[in-house]
Amino acid sequence: MRVIIDASNVAHSRKNDEDRPCIDNILAAVEELEKLGYEPVIIADASLRHEIDDKERFKKLLDEGRFQQVPSGTNADHFILKMAEEEDAKILSNDIFREYTDEFQDINSRRIPYSFRDGKILIGTSGKPKKVKNILQKICNEALREFEKKRIDSYRVKRGKKLSGIAIAREAIERISRSQEEGLEPKLEGIFMKLPLFEKFMSMVEEVERTSNYIIFVLVHPRDYRDAIKYAGNIAVTVGDRLKLDHAPLVAVRNDIFLKPGTFELNIMYSEDVMEEAPHNVNITINDHDYSFVKKNSRNIASTIAARIGSWRFPIVSVKPSMLLEKPGEFEVVLEKGGND
Repeated sequence: MRVIIDASNVAHSRKNDEDRPCIDNILAAVEELEKLGYEPVIIADASLRHEIDDKERFKKLLDEGRFQQVPSGTNADHFILKMAEEEDAKILSNDIFREYTDEFQDINSRRIPYSFRDGKILIGTSGKPKKVKNILQKICNEALREFEKKRIDSYRVKRGKKLSGIAIAREAIERISRSQEEGLEPKLEGIFMKLPLFEKFMSMVEEVERTSNYIIFVLVHPRDYRDAIKYAGNIAVTVGDRLKLDHAPLVAVRNDIFLKPGTFELNIMYSEDVMEEAPHNVNITINDHDYSFVKKNSRNIASTIAARIGSWRFPIVSVKPSMLLEKPGEFEVVLEKGGND
């Protein structure tokens, strides 16, 4: 089993008298992992070479290929997590990588914690892997990654907030107020699915896009969809009045399989950034074990993807079983050109 050493995290865990990260921490980790039968791989971010206590030895180990350094300007945490996922490796680090839990599932089962005691490093154990209960999230994550490869941005949830009408309105007011000063992030700050209550209103989407500057996509767990719809009209009026907007924003609610019941997230977009149709449809090939469950949730998958890439209409999501995928949890995702093109 390969173990990627998060060199910056390990080096900074104990500093020398001059408050500099120590190279000996890294070397001690290498030695201990090798004793335990692991194959260590040392990955350092670009700034560590300037901070480490023994720059000459660090450079020598880099030149010899014993240490690896991520390219300047590259996020080392993301690089390490991606490498671990691709190589099915563990990670020695006390960083819990909280900001990456949406993109990389089950980080806790990959991460090995450690501690220093009496000058020696003690290697901990990683958490137990989660069961394949998150297969819908895994499929959506893979589909969103495929969209991103085609240069289509996607919104990634950070942490759901407790669901209520007033909480949604307050969050929308705060974000739109901030956007008026700083601008929204490119492409995505919110998300959503067509509301039955707004059927007539939403059939006039072209007129909405001409008159409303903002689209507020409200992301909720499927169980909370009906309750969230009840808030939509009041939220639009409240946000429009409080911010003195010329036109009230359109509020659209979408089922989102990443959200926990009782929580919500907002993806707030400029109207002109919303795509009328998803540019690609999603073909899912799945094992026989999970086929029925994934097929049953195909509309929730479509809703989640449409909301996160900023598409007004859902992509077509097709699900088919394959005897070549034998194990529970196995699947493949392929995008197929869709939309108007």
